[in-house]
Amino acid sequence: MPYTQALQLLDGDMPQYIHDNTDDEISHARFLSNYLESIGAEPVDLTAFAQLPSSKADGARQVGRLTNLTQLTIDTSFWSQYRSITNPDFDPNAVFAQAVPSLNVGMHTAIPRSNDDTAGTVINPDPTQSTFPDLLKAIAFTAGFHFAFIEEGGTSLYPALAQHVTNLEVLRILLSIGPSETMHFQTWQDKAGNATPLTVFDKVNSSSVTFSNLQAAQGETDPESLNGDTLQANLIMPEPTHFLNPKFGPVAIVRPTSTKLGGAQAAVMSFVKDGLFRGQKPLNNPELVRVLLQLAEEADEARRGL
Repeated sequence: MPYTQALQLLDGDMPQYIHDNTDDEISHARFLSNYLESIGAEPVDLTAFAQLPSSKADGARQVGRLTNLTQLTIDTSFWSQYRSITNPDFDPNAVFAQAVPSLNVGMHTAIPRSNDDTAGTVINPDPTQSTFPDLLKAIAFTAGFHFAFIEEGGTSLYPALAQHVTNLEVLRILLSIGPSETMHFQTWQDKAGNATPLTVFDKVNSSSVTFSNLQAAQGETDPESLNGDTLQANLIMPEPTHFLNPKFGPVAIVRPTSTKLGGAQAAVMSFVKDGLFRGQKPLNNPELVRVLLQLAEEADEARRGL
């Protein structure tokens, strides 16, 4: 309850959005598994890797988890990347400003780990009138940016893969599921921008995080002059960038869409760097990551016409 209300500081409908997003992703996994079985392919089952512990906070189901949401190192450069005229497909070494630089350093939790993380909360039916400790606010705001980080990867993944598939039915699947991920990304990007200024130190992870007022950030008015330092919160649609050939001029697109930067292997490695699999054993080379990378490599190696 305290965490749910803290999330509503980002938007009053956050609990509904999270519920809908979860339903969407479960439906994707179920559909793809059923589809693979229908064509005689072996479905993917990762339940053997659900070995990480659940949160001990009230309300958390005590089941094995695939992912770790309590020790994240979040790359928030997607924020300025989508506000920049620089397309990473043209410049893989381009550096984009972090929306929340401290989230990209150390480890941060996006969920309460125990009731200690929610202690001191005073609940009011109106979340804006409730009192939350700064740590719980930071946890909720971290979740907002992490949602967007994950979905930005999905937004790039589907068009990257669509360029290589041979089977038209598979192409239809990619072109149908992909846009729903983009809807998720735009929603989470919009809500994350409502985080309010605060600085807090998390004793458990020995990490400090500072959220600034992105609502007050100002961007350029000329799309041609947009750069990686543009952090304006209400720019939630893709700012025009160069595509195919700079001489064509800037255009609003999803990016990156190259397999090198936006393919399946790139997505898996971004999750690894994010800390999503911290705690999976063996620690130096988790079997789950090996399996995911093998699947990702096969997906990236698909070639049209073969």
